[in-house]
Amino acid sequence: MNRTNQHGIDWTTSSPSLHLDLPPRGARRAAIEAALRSAIRERRLAPGERLPSTRALAIDLGVARGTVGEAFAQLEAEGYLEARRGAGTFVRDVLAPKPLARRPATAVEQLRFDFDPGVPDLTLFPRAAWTRALRHGLRTAPASGFGYGDPRGRADLRDQLATYLARARGVIADPELIVVCAGFRHGLSLAARALYAGGTRRIALEDPSVPLHREVAAAAGLRPLPLAVDEHGARTDLLGETTAQALVVAPAHQFPTGTLLHPSRRAAAARWARQGGHLIVEDDYDAELRYDHKPVGALQPLAPEHVAFGGTTSKTLAPGLRLGWLVAPPQLVDRISGLRETEDVHVPVTVQIAFCELLRSGAYEQHVRRVRARYRRRRDRLLELLDAFAPMLAARGIEAGLSLLVEIAPGGPTAAELVERAARHSVRLVSLRPHYADDGEAADGIVIGYGAIPEHELEVALAALRQVLDESFGGARAPGAGSRQPPSAVSS
Repeated sequence: MNRTNQHGIDWTTSSPSLHLDLPPRGARRAAIEAALRSAIRERRLAPGERLPSTRALAIDLGVARGTVGEAFAQLEAEGYLEARRGAGTFVRDVLAPKPLARRPATAVEQLRFDFDPGVPDLTLFPRAAWTRALRHGLRTAPASGFGYGDPRGRADLRDQLATYLARARGVIADPELIVVCAGFRHGLSLAARALYAGGTRRIALEDPSVPLHREVAAAAGLRPLPLAVDEHGARTDLLGETTAQALVVAPAHQFPTGTLLHPSRRAAAARWARQGGHLIVEDDYDAELRYDHKPVGALQPLAPEHVAFGGTTSKTLAPGLRLGWLVAPPQLVDRISGLRETEDVHVPVTVQIAFCELLRSGAYEQHVRRVRARYRRRRDRLLELLDAFAPMLAARGIEAGLSLLVEIAPGGPTAAELVERAARHSVRLVSLRPHYADDGEAADGIVIGYGAIPEHELEVALAALRQVLDESFGGARAPGAGSRQPPSAVSS
């Protein structure tokens, strides 16, 4: 229903709205001119914007139409306004737009070959399968599915995740305990904040590990405690000697060392959690990408009441989806759901719909098998290259994931020198040192990713890396080079 005032002007259709603050007294024309100048200068009235007619604005302001007409004429003479016959009065672009300061390109952006250990090949994202899944899901989704919904995520997606995780990872996954989140880091943040709300104050994290995970824990109010990693994985056998009340661990493939948590260490972690009433946050970020052995099951079934199992599609699909999950223990799920509801940071419904259909149809697992084969071939090519430098380099963590750790023996260039030399060849390498909580305890090494570089550039990138290694190590070869075998245990 249209609304008209006492003058018969229909405010819903007749003219653009314009709010001007005028003083209660004084010269009305001067006040109108000043208010319009200010609005134009401050960009509250954008260039090209049409003003209300003189009649409509006069009625709105309670002044004579001639007063508004004179104000418009003065501002037109000053260059603020432009009258167009038959169209109205428009704002001129009197102030050249202030150019935004360009963000200087970072070193990463300037380098052509990025051996980032944490990024998959984004060109492998299954666009056709995703489109089909989304189209089918949108056709069959009920209208109610586009409302605010359950803060834990769509019920159908949680059902599919429970089935998939039980089959592929051996997880005891009740759909009621699954929370869909924006990647593992978000899941860790939810768990850490829920722990803090329950009285936890200290949390152990593997050392070395992902630096951002320590920051997430600290941002939640927890004090991060470093837990050493050796050739058998995190030293969970030492947890009883610490004051930690919670633990973050990646048992299937520790980052950045690549270690697989030894069965005795798994048992020690589960025992520590059960006996002390503690919580473990399990980081299962890339367990599907295992090459040389059958995938290792999750830690969660050993103590489901004390483990929050976190997974993500950031390595198998794309990090830009911001899609992950947390299988929470019963005593934590309501607290985490409450955090999801209050923060209102949810995975878009269209992403949930498409991924649910990928899981339901089996297309997700087909995609994982395809990319696993491709990444394995890349890893093998990288190992062939590194094998030429066996006297100085020892590759570790090669059985799974998107990266491997290269230890640098004493007498060779330091990791910092290698990173700097690589940058001169437009190659980005990542040092192991920043992954340690204490720089003084850090080992010297390079974490090399083989996922981020698209396949069509892989050989050129490897040639550039070879040049870096030639300059750094002189192309030295060990006896029997070319026959490197995957080690049975990985060390840091």
